[in-house]
Amino acid sequence: MTITLKAAGLTAAMLLAAAFPALAEKTTITDVTGRAVEVDVPVKHVILGEGRQIYFLAALDKENPFQHVVGWRDDLPKADPETYDAYLAKYPQIAKLPTFGGMKDGTFNIEQAVALKPDVILMNIDAKTATEEAGYIEKLGKVGIPLVYVDFREKPMENTEPSMRVMGKLMGREKIAEDFIKFRADSIKLVTDRLAAAKPKSPVVFVERAGGYSDDCCMSFGNENFGKMVEIAGGINMAKGIIPGTFGTVNPEQIVASNPDQVIVTGGMWQAYVPGGAWVGVGYGADMKEAKRKLEALTKRPAFTGVKAVADHNVHAIWHQFYNNPYQFVAIQQIAKWLHPDLFKDVDPEATFKELHARFLPLDYKPGYFVSLKDE
Repeated sequence: MTITLKAAGLTAAMLLAAAFPALAEKTTITDVTGRAVEVDVPVKHVILGEGRQIYFLAALDKENPFQHVVGWRDDLPKADPETYDAYLAKYPQIAKLPTFGGMKDGTFNIEQAVALKPDVILMNIDAKTATEEAGYIEKLGKVGIPLVYVDFREKPMENTEPSMRVMGKLMGREKIAEDFIKFRADSIKLVTDRLAAAKPKSPVVFVERAGGYSDDCCMSFGNENFGKMVEIAGGINMAKGIIPGTFGTVNPEQIVASNPDQVIVTGGMWQAYVPGGAWVGVGYGADMKEAKRKLEALTKRPAFTGVKAVADHNVHAIWHQFYNNPYQFVAIQQIAKWLHPDLFKDVDPEATFKELHARFLPLDYKPGYFVSLKDE
C-alpha cells in the first residue's frame, strides 16, 4: 500500500506513519496441505473454524488472544467447559462473539462469515473434504477472504510445528512461535534421549479414546495422535496394527486377547454432550477424587476382564484435548512417567505444563489433567 502526500513536509509524513504503524503486507502463506495462500499479514480479523483453536492462538498472544477474533465455532463451551469458563472470566467480551456451526456437519454459515469481513479463516485439516465439496474456498476467494488449514489432530506429531509457524506468520508473531516450538521440542527430547540411552522394555499400551462417552467399546488411535505419543513415550501402541488411520475402533475381544500392560483413557468434562455419562472428567481444575472413581468404574467393563493393566492398577486417564492442540509434549512426558516410572521419576509433567502457562498462556495453571489408579 503506497500513500502519496501532496504538498506535505516531513512532519506530516511522520504523523501519518504514527497513525498507521502496522500496515498489512500481502504475503504468501503455505498451509499444512501445501496450498499457497495470499494473506494480508499481520491479520487483524480472524474467524476460528473451531473454538478449540484458541489453544494455539493463545500461545502466541499471552496478553489478549481474542483481540483479533471476530467469530468462532461454538464447540469450546461444550468440549472443554472449564477452559472456556476460565477464558470467559478473564475476557468477558467473548460471550458476545458470533458463533458458527461446523464445516463437516454442514452448519457453517458462509454468509455470516463474509459479513464479518475476516482477513483469514482458519480451518482444521479434518474439515478439508467438506470444505472442498461445498466449494467454500472458491466462494470465499471471490470476495477476497483466504482460508488457511492447520492441523493438530490428524497428524499432530508431523504438523504441529508447521502449523505453529503458519500461525506465527499470520499473526506477526514468528519469534514467539519459534520460542514455543523450541520449548516443545526440548520437552520431547528429554523423553526420547533418555529412552534411547536406557533402552527399557516397551510395555503394550491400550489407549481408549473418550472412554465412557458412549456405551460402545472401544474407540482408539492408530499410528498417530495419542497412538504416536505412546510410542514416543516408550510404549507399544496396541491398536497400531488394528487401526489403519489415525482414529478407529477396537472390539473388546481384541483388548482381552492383547492383554495390555497399561491402559490410558482420554477424558473430559462432557456434561453438555452426555449428561451424567461415564466419561472421566479430567481437565482444567478437575475434581481428581471423582475422576479416579469414574476411571475405576470403567475397568469393570467386559473389555478389561482379566487384563494385566487392571490387575496391576496401571490404568490412567489423561485430558482428551491433548489430542487437538500443540501442548502434546506435556502428555508425552506424563505417559513416559506412567510407562517407565523409575526412569522418569525426576521428570515433572505438571511443572512442564506450569512453565507453558507461565511463559506462553494468559491463564493461571490449574492441575487436573491426569489421574491414575496408582495415585494415592
